[in-house]
Amino acid sequence: MGSETTETGAVRVGMVRWIVVALLFTAMVINYVDRGMLGFLKSDLSKEFGWSETDYADIVLCFQAAYAVSYVAFGRVMDKIGVRWGYALAFAIWTLGHMAHSAARSLVGFMIARAILGVGEGGAFPGSIKAVAEWFPRKERAYATGLFNAGSNIGAIVTPLVVPFLALTYGWQMAFIITGLASLLWLPLWIIVYRRPRESKLLSPAELAHIESDPPDTTEKIGWLRLLRVRETWAYALGKFLIDPIWWMFLFWLPDFLGKRHGLDLKSFGPPLVVIYLLSDVGSVAGGWLSSKLIHRGATVNRARKLTMLVCALCATPVAFAAFADQLWVAVLIIGLATAAHQGFSANLYTLPSDVFPRSAVGSVVGIGGMLGAIGGMVMAKYAGYVLDKLGTYTPIFVVAATAYLLALLVVHLLSPRMEPAQIKD
Repeated sequence: MGSETTETGAVRVGMVRWIVVALLFTAMVINYVDRGMLGFLKSDLSKEFGWSETDYADIVLCFQAAYAVSYVAFGRVMDKIGVRWGYALAFAIWTLGHMAHSAARSLVGFMIARAILGVGEGGAFPGSIKAVAEWFPRKERAYATGLFNAGSNIGAIVTPLVVPFLALTYGWQMAFIITGLASLLWLPLWIIVYRRPRESKLLSPAELAHIESDPPDTTEKIGWLRLLRVRETWAYALGKFLIDPIWWMFLFWLPDFLGKRHGLDLKSFGPPLVVIYLLSDVGSVAGGWLSSKLIHRGATVNRARKLTMLVCALCATPVAFAAFADQLWVAVLIIGLATAAHQGFSANLYTLPSDVFPRSAVGSVVGIGGMLGAIGGMVMAKYAGYVLDKLGTYTPIFVVAATAYLLALLVVHLLSPRMEPAQIKD
């Protein structure tokens, strides 16, 4: 993994940091398979256990309440004990929660399993964002974030391809057990490979210099109370509060929408959902690539991030009309554009903590934002359950989805107009 020299004499930087991204990407695939399985089984489990729309919303609420608390707690854990062991702990907990679904026999049982899953999965994004902050210079972070975040879309693609086969062949209980056992292969790889850059024996001097090319920042430990007094913390956190619930809604309710509006079931969800989440992958990578490209061409971080986020926010607006589409594939393309827009927007919002905060505070800021995002998801879960029980239509839900990104961008701009380094006072 040493450095190489090109014919022009320039030093070619190594690729170890992209191996780290590959591990984060794989963990995110597993994360979203585990997270999304219940949504695909909703119709069958609702019939088996007699769930109402509000019952299902309450199960989702338990996941998101646990996720909210865990997200902010794991943000601190990542800053305290490091990403290597912090991520390993989170992964082990969420795998246990995922497999515990197989033992649930009541509404309360599913709530408990879902809460354990939420506790573990709350560590995934704080760990991933901090790993990117440790392994990448600022100019590459949005692209790296977009790449690992694309794993969430691949996970959402894998789920309709794998889960129906497992559930129909072996039963829904074994579907949870088989996917949980298979995912455990990732854990030893992570523990063996991941180190901080200066502790890694794989890095060349050239790649280490590239990773550390940004001006040095403080290593001082910064408490939550100090961070809560900084406007940039709230720019990120309120942005997450507004956009995260939209992604949760797609993940947990999209199969139900396709079933009720277009007559799909466990056997036929696959192709439409694969298309939607493939488009999401394109949006994730393209959103990170575009802002990084603009920075390489001389744009400020502020201009590059916000211009990209504006493009994504505008692409999300047509989803307001998704429920009116009579043709399945028209609805799929409208929703796919919105999910792609979400992922592109999210890839840039995720870089805000590492853009404006010292590395020692990144995990905590990401945790605060994730907590607010999960609280927003709790609100969306109750709203979706209420709307579907009372009105029986997804239109009001999609209208909220169409407007959330423009509002989030406005909030980010008002609270961090220049995306300058945060001024953290004692």
